Amino acid sequence: MLEQETITAIADELAAAEEARETIPLLTARYPDMTVEDSYAVQNEWRRRGIAAGRRPVGRKIGLTSKVMQAATGITEPDYGAIFADMVFENGSVIEHSRFSNVRIEVELAFVLRDSLAGPDTTVFDVLRATEYVVPALEILSSRIDMAGRTIVDTISDNAAMGGMVYGGNPVAVDAVDLRWVSALLYRNETIEESGVAAAVLNHPANGVAWLANKLAQHGDKLDPGDIVLAGSFTRPMWVHPGDTVTADYRDLGAITCRFV
Repeated sequence: MLEQETITAIADELAAAEEARETIPLLTARYPDMTVEDSYAVQNEWRRRGIAAGRRPVGRKIGLTSKVMQAATGITEPDYGAIFADMVFENGSVIEHSRFSNVRIEVELAFVLRDSLAGPDTTVFDVLRATEYVVPALEILSSRIDMAGRTIVDTISDNAAMGGMVYGGNPVAVDAVDLRWVSALLYRNETIEESGVAAAVLNHPANGVAWLANKLAQHGDKLDPGDIVLAGSFTRPMWVHPGDTVTADYRDLGAITCRFV
């Protein structure tokens, strides 16, 4: 494990990069012995500071749960990050592109919890019982660490590249649709760029939430009632640029749109 002073220094560096909307060099190039647990310690310090500064936590994101995302990043295991209220955008939002770095969009389902979930033995059935509803969502990825050559250690330290999320469409109960077969078409400026099916996320998107509850238990944490959980992308990340309009069509679950300026 890294010394606490080093963890604090890395969190300082990432906070400064977020403020300046810049990127920093790879952590793993500078701290070759840095572990996954070190990176979660950095992330937790960043989250703690956010809460101390008045930011309101509203949930978690899960990343790298599908083969297509693992292939796109070269990382072979899931990770998680924190969501604050100021990261959440409504359907139809106009979003400042320069607020983020290396801006990409992913297509996901968001689980909104009615009950708490605490590992270590959470199952997909526990997740379904605890979920109030599921709603379509887009995740905005933002990397504050150089992307070339990054590993999961770099990504986790960077709050799993979480920048923001946009929610929309139709909230549904978990038994109202077959969540495995929820599909979406992702458009940029009226041109379809990606498509996918939610079963790409660990064979069922609720499996991602179960994984998260069990992983949080290893860090002495849990999911609380009302938490939003982004369950993981079932498309590759799509790059977006200033002036782009993004639309995701979830068919019966509705659509999400946003524009970057």
